[in-house]
Amino acid sequence: MLFKQLIEAYEILDSSYVCGESVASYLRGIRADADIDVYTLHGPSGSTDMLKIRIPGTSGKLSGGSAPTIGILGRLGGLGARPERIGFVSDGDGALVVIALAAKLLDMQNKGDVLEGDVFISTHICPDAPTLPHTPVPFMGSPVKTAQINQEELFPELDAVLSIDTTKGNRVINTRGFAISPTVKEGYILRVSEDLLDMMEITTGKHPVVFPITQQDITPYGNGIYHLNSILQPATATKAPVVGIAITAETAVPGCATGASHITDLDEAARFALETAKAFGQNKLQFYDKEEYAALLRQYGSMKHFQLPGGIAESQEMQK
Repeated sequence: MLFKQLIEAYEILDSSYVCGESVASYLRGIRADADIDVYTLHGPSGSTDMLKIRIPGTSGKLSGGSAPTIGILGRLGGLGARPERIGFVSDGDGALVVIALAAKLLDMQNKGDVLEGDVFISTHICPDAPTLPHTPVPFMGSPVKTAQINQEELFPELDAVLSIDTTKGNRVINTRGFAISPTVKEGYILRVSEDLLDMMEITTGKHPVVFPITQQDITPYGNGIYHLNSILQPATATKAPVVGIAITAETAVPGCATGASHITDLDEAARFALETAKAFGQNKLQFYDKEEYAALLRQYGSMKHFQLPGGIAESQEMQK
């Protein structure tokens, strides 16, 4: 369980003064040699602190091994919408989960439990992000562009990505807890991973929940096309397979709403991510069927143009 880490992380993040160094200091208090980078990103609406944590595995690439590397991203616009709203907003749940997860993994290392593969965790820390109009409920905005976050939070070493994001501001997911997406890879929406469905059943003790995505959702922001939210934006900037972990609700909850975080839901999502990281580093869990993906490429060709803001037009221009 990660209740302890979630509560500790929440107490740090629920502050108008929180910054990247606040979180780094907390994590280094658990393990002094933790590999953490903190730096400020500036954007059109302000700035935010990027937070990147590398947790080496016993057989991971960081130590010269070959075990696969998983990236776990906390997606959000901001932790708070100050001065419009006072307190921690629903949109911050993704960051809260990955920071608690980092704390848990570092504590596990202190206790002699080290995963085989490396785990890279990334999010950003912003207590005063703007809000944006959106139907059916307002979205949280971000002080920086999504493309900037994508560029910073994704590492070339990643073999798979979990993107954790509050996904409550809609009417297509009608359950409390969390849901996973189909796997997205280089413009393709692939079948849902059976291994991840199994893992969801084990960690929740319930039937798995999969949230619907469309082709629009896996195109880059800024193209004028409707998106469910930014949960799958990392898929526009990596060749690694990406799966979204959506923190969900039965009703449409604004991302800028305060008092809307549920610790049991966050704990379930965090435990799912942790167990996925364990199994993936051991090569016991796959995000997609590599042979089936190869067959798709042979029969239908590349879909990488969906990773580009200009789609086919931009792809053709790049090939000239």
